[in-house]
Amino acid sequence: MKITFLGHASLQITIGDINILVDPFISGNPKASSINIDELQADYILLTHAHQDHILDVEAIVKRTEAVIVSNYEIVTHYQNKGLEGHPMNHGGTWDFEFGKLKYVNAIHTSSFPDGSYGGQPGGFVIEGEHKNIYIAGDTALTCDMKLIPLQTKLDLAILPIGDNFTMGIDDALIAADFVECDKILGYHFDTFGYIEIDHESAKRTFFESDKDLMLLEIGESIEL
Repeated sequence: MKITFLGHASLQITIGDINILVDPFISGNPKASSINIDELQADYILLTHAHQDHILDVEAIVKRTEAVIVSNYEIVTHYQNKGLEGHPMNHGGTWDFEFGKLKYVNAIHTSSFPDGSYGGQPGGFVIEGEHKNIYIAGDTALTCDMKLIPLQTKLDLAILPIGDNFTMGIDDALIAADFVECDKILGYHFDTFGYIEIDHESAKRTFFESDKDLMLLEIGESIEL
């Protein structure tokens, strides 16, 4: 399993020969100018919620790649009404896709499309694929629901928002790591704009002092599990 950071909360995950994009907000992010959305491969696009900084490039990518959109019922219906293919889910639901098992889990946030229309309830994803398990938290506050995840799935990586203000910050993300029982953390949703800028060294030190590894990738950088 290969995970590439595309800036903000955008990821590309490769499992075998399947390419998955998560929350593609790239063309509107000046920090991600090195990423060309016309070159991204996608078989599936996972959307945690409907805010513009998570869905901006969905339609352009799907029209080129014919990727399947996976999200909550309201978001998938929104895109199906535009003629795009989608697989609707809701909280607690699990589906076996060709890349592995996917579960849609709770997140505490808001969700609306750029025009203000309802975007369903936000969520996160647990992916079990290629003998590796990851949790993508989405935009969320710290929540005790995270404690449910390790009851069913032993994680190899947790991907957590750390920018604060709109989501958890570093201190709450550290607690979240304990809740999901995973010491290997990939931070995201930070530095894109002023409200969520962080001190990288301080953040890494906070995790290190608790015997945890916080990875902060450069845009375009990848890790493999």
